Amino acid sequence: MAATRSIELKTEVPGPRSREILDRKDRVVAEPLSVYLPVVIAEGEGATLTDVDGNSFIDFTGGIGCLNVGHSHPRVVEAVHEQVDRFLHTDFTIIPYENYVGLGERLAELVPISGEKRVGFFNSGAEAIENSIKFARSYTKRPAVIAFDGGFHGRTLLALSLTSKTHPYKAGLGPFAPEVYRVAFNDVGAVEDAFRTRIAAEEVAAIVFEPVQGESGFIVAEPEFVRGLRALCDEHGIVLVADEVQTGFCRTGRVFAMEHYDVEPDLVTVAKSIASGLPLSGVIGRAPIMDAPGDGAIGGTYVGNPVAIAAAHAVLDVIAEERLAERGAQIGETIRARMESWAARWDEVAEIRGLGAMLAVELRKNGKPAPDLATAVTEGAAQRGLLLLKAGIYGNCVRVLVPLVIGDAQLDEALDVWEESLEAAL
Repeated sequence: MAATRSIELKTEVPGPRSREILDRKDRVVAEPLSVYLPVVIAEGEGATLTDVDGNSFIDFTGGIGCLNVGHSHPRVVEAVHEQVDRFLHTDFTIIPYENYVGLGERLAELVPISGEKRVGFFNSGAEAIENSIKFARSYTKRPAVIAFDGGFHGRTLLALSLTSKTHPYKAGLGPFAPEVYRVAFNDVGAVEDAFRTRIAAEEVAAIVFEPVQGESGFIVAEPEFVRGLRALCDEHGIVLVADEVQTGFCRTGRVFAMEHYDVEPDLVTVAKSIASGLPLSGVIGRAPIMDAPGDGAIGGTYVGNPVAIAAAHAVLDVIAEERLAERGAQIGETIRARMESWAARWDEVAEIRGLGAMLAVELRKNGKPAPDLATAVTEGAAQRGLLLLKAGIYGNCVRVLVPLVIGDAQLDEALDVWEESLEAAL
């Protein structure tokens, strides 16, 4: 008996109702908030979503990495409803609530950092990055921060200063925050050279890096690079910050990507899948660093919202009960095998990169980046019922951020559509 298909297309894509809503969007929403996929969602479940025209898609975008436990996981929905019925907001630093403390306890147990730890919660990944630098500067009494070519750390002022892609993120939006220095990724020597020529090591508060660079096309940090950063930070008293906003919560086949390296950072930033898409982020790290800022120096009206905290507790329950780290590793093996078959078949599939289920293919034509080909693949996939995202400094990578609750049949169906779209584009 044929397997039931998850993709069901009842209209052209985009359908008439989606087009009508997007026309209204153009008249009222600021133009920079452009829409990547012209599909207006009506509801989502697991790894699928249905649009307002009744078309059902498999979703490999995962809310840009926020939906590791899938759309509308019943445990998350139940936890959110329960919290909404109790109270919505107080500001934790005005009137505290227990679920904030409980989530801090759970994350402190999970994060790959030894010794006494502290936690602070915020709203977005960018806020977590900004606050990690506040912690590091307060602890070290130093101003400078080192980041890496190809990194993405957010869109607020300091986070955007750390981010390393001009268009569309930075062009025309300067001046940026001072005392930010950027060097080549996966090159410890570049950091050492920067100490000699650009910023004295004793002036550096923090080195910030992604274990897998997301926006630049899922470039994996090499083990010797991560070990080298740890050694330099130890030698010079610098705080090592691992940005796990996109890599965290089982995306790479471990709860945290840093578990692949047997290296302890000093601080870890988290967001995205921590609360299944509700606005929540956090910094988790060594107690002396986290306790360094003065009383009241860290905070914000909405940070650690109790509804988002409740969702995060449910996410951690799902991760444990459904063994999502193992599932992430399995999904990654399946997708990588298929990608390798594409690379064997087509020269344009130039490279496969990533860890676990955090995978991307880089597309090149005649040895040069092929962003138009990547666009053709993603647009063709959407027409066939699979929603995919691009990435890469040149926009020539197609990346996977599929919910880790996807079933095997759904995964095969999605990869078949991707392959068809790749074949059609070529």
